[in-house]
Amino acid sequence: MTSSVLPRGGAAIVEPLGDPQLHTDGELLQLAFAPDGSLWTIEDPGILRRWDARTGRQLDWQALSDLETLWCFSDDARVLASGSDDLTIWDTSSGQALTSVPQRSWVTALAFAPDPSFIATGHDDGSISYWDAPGHHRRFGKPLRRHEQPISALAIGRDGRLLAAASEDLTISLWDLADGRHLGDLRGHTDRIPALVFDGNDMLISAGWDTTARIWDVRAQQPMMLINTHATQVTALAYDAVHQLLASADSALAAHLWDFRAGKEMHRLQSARAEIVALAFNPDGSRLAAAAERTVHLWDPTSGAALTGSGHAPVARTRLAISPDGTRLATNGGTAPRIWDTGKRSPILDLGGTDAVHDVAYSPDGKRISGAIGKAVRIWDAATGKTLADWDGPHDPITTLAFSRDGTTLASASREGMEVWLWRVANGEPILLIPDALDGCAIEALAFHPAGKLLAVGGVDWLATGGTDGAVSLWDIAGRCEIDTYPEGCVALAFNATGDRLASATLTQSICIWDVSSQKLRLAQELTGHDSTVTCLAYSPDGQWLATGSDDHTLRLWDNQGEQRAVIELDSRLTALAFGPDGRYLFTAHANTTCGKVALADLLAAGA
Repeated sequence: MTSSVLPRGGAAIVEPLGDPQLHTDGELLQLAFAPDGSLWTIEDPGILRRWDARTGRQLDWQALSDLETLWCFSDDARVLASGSDDLTIWDTSSGQALTSVPQRSWVTALAFAPDPSFIATGHDDGSISYWDAPGHHRRFGKPLRRHEQPISALAIGRDGRLLAAASEDLTISLWDLADGRHLGDLRGHTDRIPALVFDGNDMLISAGWDTTARIWDVRAQQPMMLINTHATQVTALAYDAVHQLLASADSALAAHLWDFRAGKEMHRLQSARAEIVALAFNPDGSRLAAAAERTVHLWDPTSGAALTGSGHAPVARTRLAISPDGTRLATNGGTAPRIWDTGKRSPILDLGGTDAVHDVAYSPDGKRISGAIGKAVRIWDAATGKTLADWDGPHDPITTLAFSRDGTTLASASREGMEVWLWRVANGEPILLIPDALDGCAIEALAFHPAGKLLAVGGVDWLATGGTDGAVSLWDIAGRCEIDTYPEGCVALAFNATGDRLASATLTQSICIWDVSSQKLRLAQELTGHDSTVTCLAYSPDGQWLATGSDDHTLRLWDNQGEQRAVIELDSRLTALAFGPDGRYLFTAHANTTCGKVALADLLAAGA
C-alpha cells in the first residue's frame, strides 16, 4: 500500500489507513487532466495535487503559494498560472515558479492559449492583456480596452487566434489575437458571466448567473441557442471536442451534460451537497471531473454513472476512536464511517448509511461505538456494525462525543450550540442537561476526568469582538455545578492518565497545560511551536508524552517537561489523534479523510 501521508524530506513513517480518494484539505479552485489521464487539482491555500483518476489515489503534491486565489491550468496541465498583482507561471511537475510578471492592476481572469507560452489576463480595471509569458512581453504593446468594469472570464479559441472576454458590465467582447483588433460584442446575459469556453473556433458558450448558458456564433456574432433549463446560477463549463459534449454546472449542486450539436440534455449529474466550481473532461472524453468544495467527483459522460463516491455526506472534520484493545479503529472519513483492523490497516466493517457522522467514540468495554449524526447519537454494535439505537438529542447537530472512563455515561455537544448533554449508556436516557456550559460559547471539545467525577468543556466565542475568545470549564457531574472556569478559547482537550493535567488547544497556536490536582484550573505550562491553529491533541497512556496536530500540517511530540521531542510535516492537516492502549502506536486523522498509524519509536527517531 502506497502512503499518501509523507513527511517532507524523510521516510514515510506514517502508515496510511485509506486513500484520500480525491478528497482535499482545502476548497478546490481548479482542475485539469494531463495527456496521460492523471488529474491535477489546485486548492486554497495554493496546494497542487496530482491524482490517479482511475483509483482516486494521490500521486504527488506541492505547496505553491498561499497568496493567490485565482488559478488556471494550461490545456495539457503542464503549467499553471496564478494571478494577483503579479502573473506567475508554475511548472506542475516540480511545483517551481517559472516566471513572474508584475501587473499594473489586479488580475481577475486568466486563460492560456493552446501554446501555453501565451496567456491572457483580465483585470479589475476592465483591461485585457495578452502575454508572451517567458519573455515578459505584452503583445500589441499595450492592454486591450473595451470595458470599464472588471473582467470576469476569458477564453481562447482552439487555433489561438480568437479571444473572448466577459465583463461585469454583462457583455462579452471578441478580439483578434493576431493584431489585437476588437471584433465586436455579444449581449444578452442579465447577470454575471463567470465562465466561457470555445467548442473550437466558431462557437462560444457562456455561463450566466441569470440561470442560462448561451451558445454564440462568434463569426456572425449572433446567439445560436439559449439553454435555460438550469435551476439557478450557472457556475462552470467544460467542452469535450472528441464527442462534442458540453458540461455545465449550476448552484443547485448539479452538473448537466449536453449533446452539443443536437442541443439535447443527456444527463443531470448530482454532486455531493456542494457547489461545483470547475469542470474538466479527460483527453479521450471518457471521464468528466467536477471540483466541489473539498471533493473531486468523476462521471462516465456516456452513461452518466458516478465513478467516485457513494453519496455519503461529507464531514467537516475527520475523527477517529481506538478500541480498548487497540486492534480496531473507528473513523468517520471517506466514503462511509468504517471500522479498521489496525494491524492489517484494512477495513473490516462499513457502518452504513448516507448521513454525515461528525464524531465517533468507542465505549470503554469495546462493545459499542457511538456516532454523532445530526441531532442524534447513534449506537452501533462494534462487532457487527449493526445499529442498536438512535438517541434523539438537542436542537443543534451533535459534533463532539466523549465516554466516561467507566463507560456508564456519554457526553455530547455541538460546535454550533452551547448545550452539553449527558446520557445514561445503559438505556439512552438523558440524565443531565447543561444549557449554557461556557457562558455563551459554542462547544468544541469534551473530556472526562479519569475518575469520572469531572467533565472538562472547551469552546469558542465566535462572536467575540474583544476580550476573551472562549473558555475552558470544569463541571462536577454529581454536584451538577461548575467548579472552575478559565477564559481561554479551546478547540481540543485531553486529560493525562492521572487526571492532574489537562491539555487544551488554544486559538493562538499554543497548547495550555492546566494543573487540576486541586480541581481548579491553574496554568502550569504553555507549549509553543506550531505555526497555525492546533486542532487536536492526545496524551499517551502513561502520561509521558503529549502528541499535538495542527493546520500547519505538522505532528509534534512533547515530553512531560514541555520539551518538543519530535516534529514531522505531513501532506494534510491533522484533525484528530489517539494513542493505542499500550502507547506503542499513535493514530492520526487527516483533513483529506484518511487516517494513519505511526510507531512512537519511529516518531521519536525522526525527531532525534
